[in-house]
Amino acid sequence: MLPLRSVLARALTARTLAPQVCSSFATGPRQNDGMFYEFRTYSLKPSKTNEFLENLKKNVHLRTAHSELVGYWSVEFGGRINKVFHIWKYENFAHRTAVRKALAKDKEWQEQFLIPNSALIDKQENEITYLVPWCKLEKPPKEGVYELATFQMKPGGPALWGDAFKRAINAHVDRGYTRLVGVFHTEYGTLNRVHVLWWNESADSRAAGRHQSHEDPRVVAAVRESVNYLVSQQNMLLIPASFSPLK
Repeated sequence: MLPLRSVLARALTARTLAPQVCSSFATGPRQNDGMFYEFRTYSLKPSKTNEFLENLKKNVHLRTAHSELVGYWSVEFGGRINKVFHIWKYENFAHRTAVRKALAKDKEWQEQFLIPNSALIDKQENEITYLVPWCKLEKPPKEGVYELATFQMKPGGPALWGDAFKRAINAHVDRGYTRLVGVFHTEYGTLNRVHVLWWNESADSRAAGRHQSHEDPRVVAAVRESVNYLVSQQNMLLIPASFSPLK
């Protein structure tokens, strides 16, 4: 049997080494706070999108009294039509839980909007995302259109593909034809997924900028490096609602 002093020494050594061993398995930089963004996507009954948005416009103040709305859009191109996409900001998970409880007890919200309009919704989906550490949420200078580009990356997290992905994003930003709003990494939902929200003056200005960027050797090189870690990608063109904070 080992002396007590030797047992304690081994225990202290193991405790000291443990963080070093665990850190090698980290998937990338961690958020410094608990703030996150909930992505919600509603597929609406055919021909009911305008009715749903008009009803929400009249009552959205009841919902935003509980938590911050970042943006609200209808989907113009990309995937299923008759769809709306919105982003909500929360300080942490306890904050979201408190908001959901308050909304359930808010009779005005329930009776004026939620109950009458639930029948217009065909399907609901959500994701919990964090802003990546190297990106802050930006507000565009004026009204425009938005593109949500979604990248399914290989397993391994930002420690594997983060640097290459960042270089590819910055290569497009440096071209100046588009404005980066935010880069979000999924925490709950399909994992190893990154959403990039872009702002453009118009769909035509985006198209022209994309064509020019494809001829830029710096963009081409950065994208070629990043696609080594890419599984799939898709995008949507989004039109902001009249009541959306992000126009």
